[in-house]
Amino acid sequence: MQTATAFCFLFDFDEWSQLAMSDPTAFETRRLALIEAHLRRFPPRPQRRLRGLQFRIDMERRRARTPMAACLKLSAMMWDSLLGRRGLKTALDTLLDYTNPRSADARRRPACTARILPFRKPAR
Repeated sequence: MQTATAFCFLFDFDEWSQLAMSDPTAFETRRLALIEAHLRRFPPRPQRRLRGLQFRIDMERRRARTPMAACLKLSAMMWDSLLGRRGLKTALDTLLDYTNPRSADARRRPACTARILPFRKPAR
């Protein structure tokens, strides 16, 4: 069995685009089957989280009045995931703040002390 990270397929944009224009029902059936096949490759716990995310994506697509509105909403969701309250930016800001000696968090930390060991050149 392949792992989730090893999942790969060749995506032919033109083929999918043509299918979407010529037979939207077949396109949607194929899209859902591909998503399901991909989700099944994950262990149960991450699979549940990914299914929840896919549900949110599908609901936003349904609620949108136009495909462009759906695209913009999904793009905003991605940016929020990256920059939001528990996103990557927060983690990076926390790390940078922790390493900045002038930050309030750094001033509250107890000073670390260490004994510096000299490295001497070996005698020749």
